[in-house]
Amino acid sequence: MKIIQAVGLVLFLAGMLAFTLIPFVGSYELDSEMVTAQTKESHREKMLEILEPMYGKNYSSNFSFLSDFNTHFDDYNDEFKSNQKWDEVIWDDYRFPLAKAALNSPVKDSPWLCLSLSIGLIVIGGLFYNLPKHQDEPAGIKHNGIYHSAMKNRGWLGILTGSYLILFYIILYWFPAYLVNLVSMVDPLSEILSGNPASQWFLYGLIYTLAILVMGIRMFRKYRGNKYQQLRTASVMFFQTAFAFLIPEILVLLNQPYYDFKNIWPLDYDFFYDYQISTFLSSGGMGLFMLIWGILLIIIAVPTFTYFYGKRWYCSWVCGCGGLAETAGDPYRQLSDKSLKSWKIERYLVHSVLVLAVVMTALTIANYFSSFSLLGNITNQLHSFYGFAIGSAFAGVVGTGFYPFMGNRVWCRFGCPLAAYLGIVQRFKSRFRITTNGGQCISCGNCSTYCEMGIDVRWYAQRGQNIVRASCVGCGVCSAVCPRGVLKLENGPEEGRINDLPIIIGNDSIKLNA
Repeated sequence: MKIIQAVGLVLFLAGMLAFTLIPFVGSYELDSEMVTAQTKESHREKMLEILEPMYGKNYSSNFSFLSDFNTHFDDYNDEFKSNQKWDEVIWDDYRFPLAKAALNSPVKDSPWLCLSLSIGLIVIGGLFYNLPKHQDEPAGIKHNGIYHSAMKNRGWLGILTGSYLILFYIILYWFPAYLVNLVSMVDPLSEILSGNPASQWFLYGLIYTLAILVMGIRMFRKYRGNKYQQLRTASVMFFQTAFAFLIPEILVLLNQPYYDFKNIWPLDYDFFYDYQISTFLSSGGMGLFMLIWGILLIIIAVPTFTYFYGKRWYCSWVCGCGGLAETAGDPYRQLSDKSLKSWKIERYLVHSVLVLAVVMTALTIANYFSSFSLLGNITNQLHSFYGFAIGSAFAGVVGTGFYPFMGNRVWCRFGCPLAAYLGIVQRFKSRFRITTNGGQCISCGNCSTYCEMGIDVRWYAQRGQNIVRASCVGCGVCSAVCPRGVLKLENGPEEGRINDLPIIIGNDSIKLNA
């Protein structure tokens, strides 16, 4: 089995090397026909003039091509910006489509081969490494040597992994033109699913989905004796693959709006943006259904399901962010900060993001129904700020890139506005709780160590106090790793759900706090 895992590791590293080197392959050559095809009609004449010095020139790398492009494009815009002629400025970013059109590379000529040698090898290597895990070992969840691991305890390998993820997210969100080779590599797959060439978001969606599927296999192996963890893992794998990846692409193939039916406002923060509303209303019956479906999820599904099952129904069973955190992020769950200071920061930060999302949405809706006469472009500026600071920097760069540094639920814990909304309902009006049997607790600390949300579970268990924290996502790992069966996830009556220190266990034996 170790030989198979070693082969898997070699294949994985080979695939990662190919994936990393592919963006630097090939050359770039731009002509006027490409500019005509890739620019808006309102910008076409100006763009043809701006980029004329680049026509026919051969660029050996994406760096030289984009550097020359930026020089010509920025010189044009800077002149009008300095004179405050804002209507003459071209605000659209044409770097990605023009770089993709100008690309000449083996990747573009043989996309399936390059896809197999990069992402394909990564997937096969990951499966080879994960499938034999814990074979012929006794039952039980294995965390052996986790604090001696260079990958799982902020060692050099974890720092390298986190840095790679952070760099990838920065390029993906703000410099996607450097990824045109990787995007071209997945063009054929995108054509099959949606009938359109791939974008950087299709590439990201594919990688994201495959990461959940491959690391989901790891979860099956690690938690093979725990039915709850098996079902929960299967659920996030299904919802990510079907609802987040395949169905939206097939909808586009059928000339319908791209829509993830499981994504809920305020996590889906642009749901009420004017262009989204216009898209829904102009797409006939299906578009209207999507709009109504999204509103019903917000006002009916969230409070109803959270009342009966707690926020775990979404955060640990459906959500794509939670799906990646629970699978690819599982090796890092012990790195979450359990301190009181961290809890205070968490409460202020996550609810501040929720308030910001609510205010932004309210202003957006008011501006939309006033035909944009109320606030003008103020909402667009607010959208840009939220998209940059929360949607990209926080949810992407920090939310995933910081797995090896701060644990796997950084975004869910400190930034997700939907998690905050669900948490408020769970804390004050829900049947869900984690019950504790303080008399059986031996204070081993496993529960607190492996709580990805930074809850000091042992503190509650020692006192026999139910855990009803707003941040708890009901992943059930605290219960799974408890050697004494102290913790149990329950959906019971509201009466007695919140019990303030009913039993205190200490040096003076057992006292009832009457």
